[in-house]
Amino acid sequence: MAVKHVGEDAPAYGVIEQVSPLVRRVMAQNPSVFTYHGTGTFIVGPPSGGSVAIVDPGPDDDEHVAALLAAVKGQTVSHLLITHTHPDHSPAAAAVKKATGAPTWGYGPHPQAAIDAHQKRVARAIADGEKPEASDGEGAGDQDFVPDHLVTDGQIIAGPGYTFEALHTPGHISNHLCFAFQEEATLFSGDHVMGWSTTVIPAPDGDLNDYLANLRRLLTRSETLYRPTHGPAITEPVNYVADLIAHREGRSEQILAGLADGPRTIMSLVVEMYAHVDEKLHKPAAASVYAHLLALKKTSQVTADDPTDFETHWSLN
Repeated sequence: MAVKHVGEDAPAYGVIEQVSPLVRRVMAQNPSVFTYHGTGTFIVGPPSGGSVAIVDPGPDDDEHVAALLAAVKGQTVSHLLITHTHPDHSPAAAAVKKATGAPTWGYGPHPQAAIDAHQKRVARAIADGEKPEASDGEGAGDQDFVPDHLVTDGQIIAGPGYTFEALHTPGHISNHLCFAFQEEATLFSGDHVMGWSTTVIPAPDGDLNDYLANLRRLLTRSETLYRPTHGPAITEPVNYVADLIAHREGRSEQILAGLADGPRTIMSLVVEMYAHVDEKLHKPAAASVYAHLLALKKTSQVTADDPTDFETHWSLN
């Protein structure tokens, strides 16, 4: 099933955008095939005076940090909320914390499994004669980040005029959090749910079974609006999440059908399944197919001689 994605025009970078009575967005100029137009850092609280919380300070970029600090000038920053430790989300927290004194809140440091997987992707890119940075949109991750406050699933984080419920939503990465902003029935969904694109699941730290389980738990929640870190707000989130689940289930069926005639490599499946997609996106597509294969292996539907080898052949059980 195809997902009907939603886009938006390229933003004015570094400009304060008031997107609701209590939420502002400042865009970092880091567009890519993985980040869409760039990272949207959210400031939650009154537009002037008082205290605010910041969701996903963004990349290590001096201009973005300067724009963010200008946006909160004259205000107290009470919380720096980190959805996860990919390099487009958390690194700016260090500079913002130094300037404001605000503590950081996150599930934990960058996972070792994600670091190991990145190193393997870099080694494979070098062996293939490619630039390592072009092979891995998530990069090595923010390995310097250690939250001041470790956040648990269901934890309430409150400030003057804003209340968040933290949801641990592993899938895209094992330390991913979403933050439910109760005053506006809004979910800051990080990279767990995005309107402009489906989420990449960089296995093995990224886990498709976890991702689907954490999509399904959103179906019964009361938030009426999602604000992803990349791209526009999602205004009919429950229907959209249901479509994402159906899409992933359809991809698994495609993979099983592709293996019906015999063993296949990941890239041979990608070339067939994503024939209509720009070849520049085949690398992240391959990561997605790998995540599906690992999920199918856990349910004993497929097997491989060496599931850790990207070049291995997969077959039906």
